[in-house]
Amino acid sequence: MAGPLTALRERFTPDSEQAPRDTRPPGRQRGAKRRGKPKRTGIRRFLTWRKLIAYVAGLCALLIGAFTVLYYSIDVPKANAQAKAQSNVYKYGDGTILARTGEINREMVTLDRIPTGVQHAFVAAENKSFYKDPGVDPMGILRGLVNTVAGKGTQGGSTITQQYVKNYYLSQEQTASRKIKELVISLKVDQRNSKEDILAGYLNTSYFGRVAYGIQAAARAYYDKDVDDLTVEQGAYLAALVQAPSQYDWAVASPKAKRLVTRRWNYVLDNMADMHWLDPAEREHMRFPVPVDPEPAPGLGGQAGYLVDAARNELIASGVSEQELAAGGWTITLNVDPAKQRALEKTMRQGLDGSAKGKPRAAGSAEEKQTRADAAATQGGAVSVDPRNGRILALYGGRDYTRHYLSNATRGDYQVGSAFQPVADAAFMDAKMRNGPAAGGLSEIKRTARALGMDTDGGFDTKESVGLGLMGSSPLKMAGVYASFNHQGKRVTPSIVKSARRGDETAGPPEAVGDQAIAPAAAQQITRSLIMDGGKDAVRAVRRPSAGKGGVSDDKRAAWYVGYTPDLVTAVALFGEDAEKRKQIRLKNASAQRVAELWSDYTDQALRHAPAAWFDFGPESGAIPNPAQKGLTRR
Repeated sequence: MAGPLTALRERFTPDSEQAPRDTRPPGRQRGAKRRGKPKRTGIRRFLTWRKLIAYVAGLCALLIGAFTVLYYSIDVPKANAQAKAQSNVYKYGDGTILARTGEINREMVTLDRIPTGVQHAFVAAENKSFYKDPGVDPMGILRGLVNTVAGKGTQGGSTITQQYVKNYYLSQEQTASRKIKELVISLKVDQRNSKEDILAGYLNTSYFGRVAYGIQAAARAYYDKDVDDLTVEQGAYLAALVQAPSQYDWAVASPKAKRLVTRRWNYVLDNMADMHWLDPAEREHMRFPVPVDPEPAPGLGGQAGYLVDAARNELIASGVSEQELAAGGWTITLNVDPAKQRALEKTMRQGLDGSAKGKPRAAGSAEEKQTRADAAATQGGAVSVDPRNGRILALYGGRDYTRHYLSNATRGDYQVGSAFQPVADAAFMDAKMRNGPAAGGLSEIKRTARALGMDTDGGFDTKESVGLGLMGSSPLKMAGVYASFNHQGKRVTPSIVKSARRGDETAGPPEAVGDQAIAPAAAQQITRSLIMDGGKDAVRAVRRPSAGKGGVSDDKRAAWYVGYTPDLVTAVALFGEDAEKRKQIRLKNASAQRVAELWSDYTDQALRHAPAAWFDFGPESGAIPNPAQKGLTRR
């Protein structure tokens, strides 16, 4: 109850100072909770917007502080040791030396010797914000991540400054600590050096393939001219090439790689036009500048260059960078058996010269002249593999690496003809075993071909190409496919590298024998069918269990024979080629029988002192010899 003083105070207090009267309806007295307002529960009780902002601000402050410490603790180092390059030593499987490579080919040039259009091509390709950024580009790093995930690969995340720092001061290793150093040093280098000096350093230290370091060496290697004389089109190709030299080198690029580098070349020129460095009308009339053929490195004549290239490509595919390999210091031991390599070289040389059977030709006779003409228009390639472990024991890439740079053992641009038929048969058998009689078809053939290691890109998706064997492949790939048949259907990826070491570093390819590509029963059935085909007269000289399949391409430009014993798979191919124009032509005397004779001659020499082995079709069938070949007894 209010007293008299309270009543007087209320009477003489102005209305504006009196407490507001509670006009809420009954049940909603002061202090009652409002209905409909959600009660904070769980994480919302502890994480308000104010707290979240405080946490983010604290984290940013922590990161800035950590980066500040790193910035002042990391100094710009001296040039890395890659400038003092060593030779790489390549050895046969028995330890004898095959070749030495790895000398650095570099000639430093000043920026004023490099045409402005060529400079702009590299900036347009690698780092469009180069002249404005502080040496690093956070958005570029994010864009590089997105492009990598999406498989676009048009522009990486590293700026030109970062790439120069990596080339000149650091190494090519992909670690978080190296990347952090790269970012800090790039900021400092950008502060201490002009953009012109950084661009010159980048162009002089980048690796372009063909053992060419720097833009001057690249100009000589790809266009046989000094850097001063490069055109914008040629500069754009070199700018496109530097991203993946071994893949984009036009002389050895696959059809797919040629499409990719052409697309990137156009990307570079379009960027130049967008940045007003190139007149749009001039851009429209530009045509792709095909590089000259490479000059092989000294000491790589005969088959040595093909073996070294195969080993290099395998190591690069396994994760060793081209720059690391080119810098040298590696000892690389191959799986190649010198005796089998000599036997394969002898057989292929005689076969290409038209004297595989040892029939002499009278000097100057019409027959001898025709034989020489036919031989000049014929290329040969072969790969011999141990199917039990995938090791490449012998490889023949051509008559001479110094005269024919492209390896016929690994090129995949010639049709395989009927040698592809076992792949289609395997697809049908495997699908039937998994899905029943209605299974099979084009999709299964493509799936099986890919599972066995064949490249199914380019022209495969037509019924005609599958039915007639019009798809292209290489002796290397075909040897792997047939080795998989021999290995109970497990995918066998032929491997030429046994080991690679540089100091404490080691490298090498993944396990050659992989997952099950087709069912074991399907692989056994394929081998059974190929035993009968392998029993033809051309292969009787081997006198041991063998299976195989020959084929002639529909256009008569290639003839194949892929054969195998239980312990040796060899793919042999002859190709028709115009040596001057490097163009496919019709193969003279194209027949699978002719190639089967080469396979037989080589296999007989390679296994002459090896004990006989038998195909194993499992416990129910047992191991059986080839019934078409006489004189075989179990041992």
